[in-house]
Amino acid sequence: MSDWKPKRFWTNSTAVEAEDGYTVELDGRRVKTPAKAALILPTEAMAEAVAAEWDAQDKEVDPTTMPFTRSANAAIDKVRIQHSEVADMLADYGDSDLLCYRATHPQELQERQAADWDPALDWAAETLQARLIPVAGVLHQPQSAEALAQLRQQVHALDAFQLAAFHDLVSLSGSLILGFAAAQDWREPDEIWRISRLDEAWQIEQWGHDDEAHAVAETKKAAFLHAKTFFDLSV
Repeated sequence: MSDWKPKRFWTNSTAVEAEDGYTVELDGRRVKTPAKAALILPTEAMAEAVAAEWDAQDKEVDPTTMPFTRSANAAIDKVRIQHSEVADMLADYGDSDLLCYRATHPQELQERQAADWDPALDWAAETLQARLIPVAGVLHQPQSAEALAQLRQQVHALDAFQLAAFHDLVSLSGSLILGFAAAQDWREPDEIWRISRLDEAWQIEQWGHDDEAHAVAETKKAAFLHAKTFFDLSV
């Protein structure tokens, strides 16, 4: 029974205008979320992306091949209902942001971190009006309450669809600042992902390549890039 998948029953998948946004119709029948809520999407582009996934299904529906549909469902069924809790959880990353915890040695790693991470912190100070301070070592040191409050306010300002994408941008990179940087096009998404993986890349240089770890990293990168695309489609 666990292998059961719903069969394709429709011929045409279409993005159409709906109340307060757009939706997807399968032969004129509107798609609903797993929680039976109306699938109302914020932009026509997102509706077209979701419709394309439904259109690409063959004899059986395979949700693993429908990332935009799954992200939209999560935004409606989960994030919208728990918006404040999700926003607070993500804002908390600011007080222990990846970019702020620097190696105490060797010097080459310290220099790489400074070269890649300092510009991101400088960007945040200018664009987000929040200056986070890097520290040496891994012991937690609290950041400025004013900076954290500024970042928290901006996280809470995101709507449910943006926040659903932002969740993955932050949690996968380990950095609230890099999440904002990706969302606001500071640099190309691939470059931001590379910056977030600086420590892992250093470890690979020292200890060699691990196929299993590489596969996991590639899966996370694909999810990060999808989240960026979903964020863009929500605007």
